Amino acid sequence: MADYLRSLGHRTETAMTCRSALDRIKEYNFQVVICDVNLPDQDGFQLLEWVTANKPDTSVILLTGYGTIESAVEAIRLGAFDYLTKPVIDDELNFSIQRALGQRQIVEENKKLKQQLNEKHAISNIIGRDYKMAKMFDLIESVADTRTTVLILGENGTGKTMMTARAIHQLSSRKDKPFVEVACGALPDSLLESELFGHVQGAFTGASHDKIGKFLQADGGTLFLDEIGTASPSLQVKLLRVLQDREFEPVGGTETHKVDVRLVLATNEDLEARVRSGEFRQDLYYRINVISVTQPPLRERIGDIPLLVEHYINEFNQQAGKEVRGFNEQALQALQRYNWPGNVRELVNVVERAIVLSKGDLITLADLPEQVRQEPAESSGTVNRLAGNPNLKSALADPERQIIIDALEQNGWNRQDTARLLGINRTTLYKKMKKYDITYENHAQIF
Repeated sequence: MADYLRSLGHRTETAMTCRSALDRIKEYNFQVVICDVNLPDQDGFQLLEWVTANKPDTSVILLTGYGTIESAVEAIRLGAFDYLTKPVIDDELNFSIQRALGQRQIVEENKKLKQQLNEKHAISNIIGRDYKMAKMFDLIESVADTRTTVLILGENGTGKTMMTARAIHQLSSRKDKPFVEVACGALPDSLLESELFGHVQGAFTGASHDKIGKFLQADGGTLFLDEIGTASPSLQVKLLRVLQDREFEPVGGTETHKVDVRLVLATNEDLEARVRSGEFRQDLYYRINVISVTQPPLRERIGDIPLLVEHYINEFNQQAGKEVRGFNEQALQALQRYNWPGNVRELVNVVERAIVLSKGDLITLADLPEQVRQEPAESSGTVNRLAGNPNLKSALADPERQIIIDALEQNGWNRQDTARLLGINRTTLYKKMKKYDITYENHAQIF
């Protein structure tokens, strides 16, 4: 048998006893072990049990001259890849080995894909050095490996799903369990309840078979409910029960299911206002707002724009087969002046558009959309202040004070970095902070 396998190009080792075989297996990482059930010292099932426990990546094919259905079932139950009866036909053995090697390749590919997925959604891939982002990172790391429900707040396009929710899951002990996402605002109430809790056959028109809901699919893992503010009153009642008791019944069913699910929710709405107006249950709000993580809008962390741009340039260069080096100074300044109502999602679109349309290796102001190129209009507040106070020096004081505060917050109140960002020296910054009575204790935002 060894000679036959060597003729097929396999590197083959042989052993006459179970003890000798185990010594070889401990020393080398074999892809496949072919073992007779009857051995001089011990039986093949003992070798199978040891390999399954200690070398799970090695496939074991058992051979026997007394094959029965019971013994075959027992071999597979204990972890054997295959179970063949003697005399073994060469083609049959070769086919079994090829299947074992094919399965091993699939397992290795799955491991690599899982590792890539873990790396993709790791917190290290959330781009941002801004002070507010740093505070958010600290909070995520603190709550990730707990069962506590997390509510993610932020405007549309800030990356609540792609970044924060998955990072919380990947940092938790549940990372090897399912991460299930449901966009509550994308489904009508009639379908959303069935989507979350499942249904039994005949529960409603079109329910031709039982369906497992997202809560059961996420059992042991994390369930992410996006746009939770759109949940109907009836759904809110069911969600409250799941959060309190970790149990529910499928639509149209009477069987109670218990689940171990960590809930992460997100909304871009003001839930407190919806509670006051009676549109959102107060008890549910308190239940989901145990820990809230605020995803800052892009306009509040303009210092991160160059980092984000660099990241997406590399990504879209690969996709488009381009070699764009970056944005020139004018284009980058325009990006940092723009208000970004669509947040990071809008920035991604602008970078992709610029790369696709660019004719050179450097993106200029002309490559940007018109709304990004335009200078920001003077605010009505400034105009009103000028109308009430024609003194130019006084009128400019408030904007200058606010710019300094924003720059300090953006740099974590590091004065040297703030002065560099503002284009002034540190002494000038100290004088202006003293002039406008700007101190960390009075103005630093607490998250």
